[in-house]
Amino acid sequence: MQRLLALVALLCACGSASFAQSTAAPAAQEAAKPAPPAKNDYGKSENWLCRPGRQDACAVDLSTTVISASGKLTPESWAADPNAAIDCFYVYPTVSTDPGGNSDMIPGPEEKAVVRAQFARFASKCRPFAPIYRQVTLTALAALLSGAPIPVDRALAYNDVFDAWNYYLEHDNHGRGVVLIGHSQGASVLTQLIRDEIDGKPVQARIISALLLGTSVSVPKGKDVGGVFQKMPLCHAATQTGCVITYASFRATAPPGASTRFGKAAGENTISACTNPAALGGGSGELHAYMGTHGSGIVADAEAEPGPWVKPAQPIGTPFVSLPGLLTAECVSNDSGSYLAVSVHGDPAGPRASDIVGDVVVNGQVLSEWGLHLIDVNLAMGNLLDIVGQQSKSYLSIPPKK
Repeated sequence: MQRLLALVALLCACGSASFAQSTAAPAAQEAAKPAPPAKNDYGKSENWLCRPGRQDACAVDLSTTVISASGKLTPESWAADPNAAIDCFYVYPTVSTDPGGNSDMIPGPEEKAVVRAQFARFASKCRPFAPIYRQVTLTALAALLSGAPIPVDRALAYNDVFDAWNYYLEHDNHGRGVVLIGHSQGASVLTQLIRDEIDGKPVQARIISALLLGTSVSVPKGKDVGGVFQKMPLCHAATQTGCVITYASFRATAPPGASTRFGKAAGENTISACTNPAALGGGSGELHAYMGTHGSGIVADAEAEPGPWVKPAQPIGTPFVSLPGLLTAECVSNDSGSYLAVSVHGDPAGPRASDIVGDVVVNGQVLSEWGLHLIDVNLAMGNLLDIVGQQSKSYLSIPPKK
């Protein structure tokens, strides 16, 4: 139960100004704090979950079973591209169950699992870089929810990613184009990094795109730049580069209500941006999802276990399934915010499963106000890969400036 409460706290808190304020220690506690923790040395291999050419968290089995509406099962293999011409830099969401307010630098199964679910597949398009960072933990968020908060150093998480990014730029980038990818807390950290260190600065020329998923990126109403970022616009085409893709996903049948923490913008006359990876130009499109065969793999205790993917049930030996034609999405706005509305087109009488899992579940009850946060990335993984591939071609076709 405590782990479930932690996830609820996470969803309520990540990326919101109210969370940042509520976890700030009183002045007396601030004065009593010990010296800041030592910086991480990102020149050490062990401080990275993924780096190119290693057997690490990104070198995992990503094979997939494609399940057609007729119930036919077709295997789909996967392989990394060792000669990828671009890079990807990933910051993972809140998954650490370490006992303190901030995680340590020893990755547990939860960090490795979320890399498998959200990032490793991008190695077919780019060289993968994923630093370990001392993030705010699920433990701290559970304590906050229970009314007995424990000390948290929010700046530590950001500073770790900042240091890893600068190490990457100095030692690994060599002028290559890079895609920034983050979800939830990871997306919030990357948003700050872009705002403070990239937006409008020379290094922005190397940013192919930023995938800031499961968070809120504010823009003025009717515009695609000028909110949290002054120079980096939203993406409107798969061939566009130097732009942002962002969304928070909800079932079309369960839109966000007034209490949602996703899809809301903090400022007046601003909205939380929504870019549909299935149709960047607008409207509805089919989601090419890669769903975990046994669930999202992120916080399994707060997610229903998938039922049989086909009827009659057959064993599926791959870690992922793909379900062509089952899901579509479009960006929608209501009084509570802007969000990616996901529609499920299942046939209860057909041989394939007619629904997906990914809702947050506590005590057997679906918390619809949290949407499909657990599977924000899984839902559109294939679309995002296609976009990154097209953006890479566009970026590489532009002659370098002299």
